Amino acid sequence: MKSVLVDFDVSRWGGNALSRMTMDILTPKIVDITAEGLSLSADLTGEELGVADADVSIRGTVAVGLDLRAIEHTIYVVGVVEGTAIRQCVRCLKDFDDPLAFSLRVVYEREAKATASASKRDDIRKKKATTLPEVEQEKQDDDLYYFTGDHLELAPMLREQVILASPMHPLCSDACLGLCPRCGKNLNEGPCQCAAEPMEGPFQVLRTIKEKLREPGDR
Repeated sequence: MKSVLVDFDVSRWGGNALSRMTMDILTPKIVDITAEGLSLSADLTGEELGVADADVSIRGTVAVGLDLRAIEHTIYVVGVVEGTAIRQCVRCLKDFDDPLAFSLRVVYEREAKATASASKRDDIRKKKATTLPEVEQEKQDDDLYYFTGDHLELAPMLREQVILASPMHPLCSDACLGLCPRCGKNLNEGPCQCAAEPMEGPFQVLRTIKEKLREPGDR
């Protein structure tokens, strides 16, 4: 398997050369992706991946390692992504570093096939399932992407995978105490003054009103 390893050492590479190398990693040539496979590895920033802070905030760079293999007219991509994301806890609203680590398996087809009917695509996949090795048959449920031209655009796929790997309700800790519903203090930093004052429920309010309406002689 042909491998391409990129070590982004700014002291050795100029800005223009660095940009070109990043583009080579994120847009490999289709002719370079063969049945023997092509391996790509690089440290990429969130900006290079097209990940905006509104999507996911990345601390530093993300290590990306991908193996690409072309079988018939389909390109199979497997790999791992590792880095650190900055997330906001849904309980205490504090930013925290969250390890970002996941594996991915996707399939690329030429854009022309996107116009085919769903049944035709199923027929194509069933046909491949009878000819591909067993290890490839397990990839029939991989996420499907499309490509055009002579290069593969990997950045949009990686951006989507990074976003999909984000938790729906990020927590800085399972034991996070959150914010006080009265004063808003972060209870992870210690108790607030409200802690000693029990919150009045609806029945307590009714009892208080009833006490005030009582005649002095009834007490």
